[in-house]
Amino acid sequence: MRALLVDDEQLPLMHLQRLLEKDVGGVKVVGAYTNPLEAIDQAISLQPDVVFLDINMPRISGLEIGERLQEIDNSPEIVFVTGYDKYAVDAFELCALDYIMKPVQLQRLQKTMDRLRERIKSAQEAAPVKEESVVSIQCFNSILFHQPNQEPQEIKWRTNKARELFAYLLHHRNKMIDKDSLIELLWPDYDGSKGVTQLYTTIYLIRQTLKRYGLQTISINKGNLEGGYKLTIDSAAIDVEEWENRLRKLPPLSLSSMEEYEQVLVAYTGDYFGDYDYLWAEYERERLRRMWLQLAKTMSSFYLGHGRVQEAINVNQRIQHLHPLEEDIYMILMQLYASLDDHAAVEEQYMLLTTRWEQELDSAVNVHITSWYHAWKQETEHKQL
Repeated sequence: MRALLVDDEQLPLMHLQRLLEKDVGGVKVVGAYTNPLEAIDQAISLQPDVVFLDINMPRISGLEIGERLQEIDNSPEIVFVTGYDKYAVDAFELCALDYIMKPVQLQRLQKTMDRLRERIKSAQEAAPVKEESVVSIQCFNSILFHQPNQEPQEIKWRTNKARELFAYLLHHRNKMIDKDSLIELLWPDYDGSKGVTQLYTTIYLIRQTLKRYGLQTISINKGNLEGGYKLTIDSAAIDVEEWENRLRKLPPLSLSSMEEYEQVLVAYTGDYFGDYDYLWAEYERERLRRMWLQLAKTMSSFYLGHGRVQEAINVNQRIQHLHPLEEDIYMILMQLYASLDDHAAVEEQYMLLTTRWEQELDSAVNVHITSWYHAWKQETEHKQL
């Protein structure tokens, strides 16, 4: 196993190197640096399996070094070495394999090495997808990753902040987002230094997570001058982007193109990041929702114009399922069921409408719908006499 050591003090550096090479065994220290910037430069060519980082260094923190190391291909595991008390390293536990308190003790170091060997073994057995494999990212409802010949995966993020930061950078993919904007979005109540620490930690955590799931086509790069981050997806595809492209390329609706329209309709499986309460995504969420609703209502009118009542019912049921507060859909469905003399279905739609409006919106149903329903009910009862 190849290890690289970084500590601004020479004696702790020598002590750790001696423990690893002579007492732990099976470890080759390929570099030991008191200059952290030099260590970053050399890590690319040295290709260590693990980097032991002191956290508290004068020119640059170990956390920022670890964050930069994650930009390297086949990035190493990170172990923080610190003189801080336990409470001070809680944030670092999120993004590192382990942390060790100074002075480093052999027994504690051995436990870390056991964890590291197990991590490397698990990674080898997982056999992650090769970079050239096409990954599809689902943004309708939940964030899922579709890899060839595998079931869709929902990543187990260590924190909700990590998931939201990934989603935000994905939303702004290929654009550099400055770090102050990210901190203001996700940690508005944190002071400057603590906010920066949280951002570094979470970026680190996202990179580790993507690496663990074999999602090499997705990367987060740090800007030099901008002081921010940019997410790129390389050859990965995004479902909402592909869906919108398909929608815009649809030919005029006709009996011959109807099947193509239906395929685009059902490909919209839910709102953009619909399972998450991200206010920053609301504009895009509403824009896509309105595009889909326009498509669905166009298809409903087309089916009605061609006397295809059941197809019209199916479309409007789908609208109702995805967007239950679209009031006019209840009216359309009641009229369609009435045309089929399905009295029970008409009653069910009206009860569903009134219940939702009273309980969820604390509002009365549109008077025109109520008037239509009572007129229909009176006419139905009259016919039954």
